[in-house]
Amino acid sequence: MATKATQRKVLAVLAGGLVLGVGTAVTLAAWNDSEFANGTFTAGAFNLQGSTDGTAYADHDSAGSAATLAFTLPAGLVGNMSPTSSVYAGFWVRLAAGTTSGADLVADGTTADAAATSNSDHLSYSIYQLAPGATCDAASATGTPVATGTTLDLQTGVTTVPLTAGATSTDPGTAVQLCFKVTADAALEPSLVTNATWKFTATSTN
Repeated sequence: MATKATQRKVLAVLAGGLVLGVGTAVTLAAWNDSEFANGTFTAGAFNLQGSTDGTAYADHDSAGSAATLAFTLPAGLVGNMSPTSSVYAGFWVRLAAGTTSGADLVADGTTADAAATSNSDHLSYSIYQLAPGATCDAASATGTPVATGTTLDLQTGVTTVPLTAGATSTDPGTAVQLCFKVTADAALEPSLVTNATWKFTATSTN
């Protein structure tokens, strides 16, 4: 059985422990502090436009609002396609004013009328990037195309076309002309009307 002296020692140790615990808590609280940082994040603007004449630009962001290309035959040919003939049309693309970053443009697929009721299987195409100021015709539609198709509903050989943003928020980006060349094969059927739609997608490079 513990003596009164032993009990006093135990109580003294417990009391000391309690005092130590309270002292430690006070010390930690005195050395706690906080800092807060705030950030605001604003997304850039991005918009691709197209034009059939290099002057009037608009958004054509769905198949239903696609721009109608003005295909022409070379001089000396009649105004209707015939087997092995080629037609040409220019289409300009640019980043709209207010766009804050450059972009990579790619041909992103094509659709055409069903082969059973059209000449989609008898028409091939190539799309070329032209130099500034060039005219889309047989002389300029040369070199490596940015996209091709052995028929109007196929697409191969896709190459990226870089687009630059405007120098200021009120300037559009530099326009790039794409030249479409569509060629009929020897089995082109007479009197059929064929519609095709090409899709282009620009992706920000930032």
